[in-house]
Amino acid sequence: MTASGPGGWVATFAWVAVVLLYAALSSVWTAHDPGWYARLLKPSLQPPDVVFAVVWPLNFLALLGVGVWFTRSAAAAAVWPATLVLAGSAVAALAWAWLFYVPHRIGAATVALAVAAALTWVLVALVIRSLPWAGVALVPYAVWLSVATALSVQYSRLN
Repeated sequence: MTASGPGGWVATFAWVAVVLLYAALSSVWTAHDPGWYARLLKPSLQPPDVVFAVVWPLNFLALLGVGVWFTRSAAAAAVWPATLVLAGSAVAALAWAWLFYVPHRIGAATVALAVAAALTWVLVALVIRSLPWAGVALVPYAVWLSVATALSVQYSRLN
């Protein structure tokens, strides 16, 4: 039985709501104090700012697209656990954005981002079991969070 029935629409709405809330809140917090961020010592492996400007929207679009397809076509029993793991990962990623950009607690932010990355790899595993191509499509996002975690560790050491 797939999640394409009425309950599947609830899961689809939940997945999309999580991603949109994640995108909205993270953009508010990352723009909180641009002068502070500009003054930080940057790690040598820091990509140019334009990379972030391109990759984050692509990640959010991939999360939305995969989420809609996954929640509409995967087995109903697989949809909610994956959606809950996505929500946990989004909460941890939002905690990173808030901790890093608002109170500037880089060490605590790094821990939050590591949790987000770990949960995203769990999400990949859950999705790949039900819809292999969709799980593979989430790998770049999981890699991006893992790289961001490594960058956050470097920021913590440098600043």
